[in-house]
Amino acid sequence: MPPGNKLSPHGRKTVLPTRVGAARPCRASLPARPDLAQNYAMPAYTLVTFGCQMNQHDSDRIGEVLRGIGYSEVAEPADADLVVLNTCSIREKAEQKLRSEVGRMGMLKRIKPGLVIGVAGCMAQQEGERLAKRMPQIDFMLGPDNIGELPSILADVELGALPRVRTVFDLNSPQFLSAQAEPGRTGATAFVTIMKGCDERCTYCVVPYTRGPERYRAAREILAEIRLLVDAGVREVTLLGQTVNSYRDPAGSLSVALGAGQTHFKHTLRAVALEDESEFPALLRAICAEVPELARLRYTSPHPRHLTWSLILAHRDLPALARHVHLPVQSGSDRLLKRMLRRYTVDEYVERVDALRSAVPGVTFSTDVIVGFPGETREDFAATLALAERIKFTGFFGFTYSERPNTPALKLTDDVPEAEKSARLEEIFQLTDRHRREHLESLRGTTEIVLAERRGKNGDFMGRSERNEIVHFICAGDALGQMVPVRIREAYNNSVRGDVEPGFVLAPGAARPQPAPAVRRALPVVAGP
Repeated sequence: MPPGNKLSPHGRKTVLPTRVGAARPCRASLPARPDLAQNYAMPAYTLVTFGCQMNQHDSDRIGEVLRGIGYSEVAEPADADLVVLNTCSIREKAEQKLRSEVGRMGMLKRIKPGLVIGVAGCMAQQEGERLAKRMPQIDFMLGPDNIGELPSILADVELGALPRVRTVFDLNSPQFLSAQAEPGRTGATAFVTIMKGCDERCTYCVVPYTRGPERYRAAREILAEIRLLVDAGVREVTLLGQTVNSYRDPAGSLSVALGAGQTHFKHTLRAVALEDESEFPALLRAICAEVPELARLRYTSPHPRHLTWSLILAHRDLPALARHVHLPVQSGSDRLLKRMLRRYTVDEYVERVDALRSAVPGVTFSTDVIVGFPGETREDFAATLALAERIKFTGFFGFTYSERPNTPALKLTDDVPEAEKSARLEEIFQLTDRHRREHLESLRGTTEIVLAERRGKNGDFMGRSERNEIVHFICAGDALGQMVPVRIREAYNNSVRGDVEPGFVLAPGAARPQPAPAVRRALPVVAGP
């Protein structure tokens, strides 16, 4: 994500001292009386986000915590008193970017000694004390489960404490920070976390070690947060979790979903299909029943084995549920899927995709693929190409394999040369790019219902259809937050453009204000389970 508009220097007095001499009162103890508080300059922060939607959600919560104790957000680290690097560790490249960013912030800290640097997220969880020792520029490290402790950690830092490392999993009493409906910041879309952690043990994946085992949020809390967001004007919610469709309500409050316990799959044993069942379809039905004003509902990232019959029926029955699923496959070779410990075969994956397509005509799929996994032959890769040709994904995220700390795949020999990995990745990108372009071209002349999410640089609107196509259009009125019928007339590599259907009238008073521009920088590394 490109940085926001650069803010001019504010002449702000630095309020976060170095560790020598903690003369200023800590942020948590600033006076409550306005006549006294005005004597203190409000500190500023900036966030740099690496990674997936879960990390973006965590950054949103970090920002809310900081604003709740008096910080304001700025675009540039040079204007900030606090820089938080919210990190990803799924790919080696993300680690390299973090080290580069910390080095850059360290140089800024020499010029601005009061600057506080924090590292949050999966890299903080993975490396902890080791990273803090290697990089003395860091003032604190914060795991994903410790975001709520940020005010007390900053108070310690302001009082001159040595670097703090808080990377404790909340296993006994899981905590989930709810989104805050802040004026000027609540847009048309929102993320809601329903679970965290992962009980899968894919041999290449570091997530179980950086996010811990699966912990689920009570359904009543999820419903309450979605109600709050919809009342504030949110039209679309995306449910988040490392294996989001493995969800089970810890309070046991959900009714049994239609189709639960049923299986009509030929390639999955009945006992295995029953083991794959979850309460995720029941949660989807509860959301749509209790918050009927919610216009659209998405989720990411699911695990293919939890694409159960009851979930397929939920997609068939719930109009709010988007006709798009991101379903990570990782490989089209059964031999490699077994080495990856993915717990499904290619036939099972294809059968479930076909079943959902039969139940929901026009549904689209995106996926993740790893190329060059240890032992991958040309025949294995050809099988992945064949699967991509069979499914014709409209969105594709491909990565070359890289070794990750603590993962079982470290015991395998990384025997695919880097040049061959890159060549294979380029080959599958060419194939899937063609599929995406063909899909977008097929939309010419069709009418898509688009949720207008934001304005573009040229004054047009940008939004997504229910099948996740990016759509640009011009509207005479303020369409933000509204569902707009757009007739597609042009197709590009990654998006389409169209015109509002004649006769469409904007709903009075329904438009959302343009949310405050995100001033944090994002360094995307997308990956799924």
